[in-house]
Amino acid sequence: MSAPTYLTPEGAKKLTDELKQLVSVERPRVVQEVADAAAQGDRSENAEYIYGKKRLREIDRRIRFLTKRLDAAVVVKKGEVQTDDVRFGATVDVEDENGKRSRYRLVGPDEAEPARGLLSFKSPLGQALLKRRAGDVVTVRRPAGDMDVTLLAVSYDE
Repeated sequence: MSAPTYLTPEGAKKLTDELKQLVSVERPRVVQEVADAAAQGDRSENAEYIYGKKRLREIDRRIRFLTKRLDAAVVVKKGEVQTDDVRFGATVDVEDENGKRSRYRLVGPDEAEPARGLLSFKSPLGQALLKRRAGDVVTVRRPAGDMDVTLLAVSYDE
């Protein structure tokens, strides 16, 4: 069995919705397109058929990936974690050494979107913040060089 995939309820819903869309809409549509293209005759030079088969393989690969991810998922609901230190699902306020303040919610890698404030708990910053408390200064190891970040606040209410 693979390692658990930690997801927020929103992340689990997003992956589940994508899986449903692929299985009930995308795949049947592409299967029909491939069948229509195959009916046109010579498949070796039929671009629609060749592209359709390739797209079908991509869809099937994504369906397998999502199914495995969701089977191994551990959905961490708000309110399940109440602690002063940073854990999965925490919302953190940080300030970097240049005085720039940011707010992030620690989520699983599948739902990370740093531009929207969703930070993977497996990212360099996410790893550095885990198990820390407000007031701690952490060093984030990154390719551009180490950076100190001050953890201003930790909450689980969002």
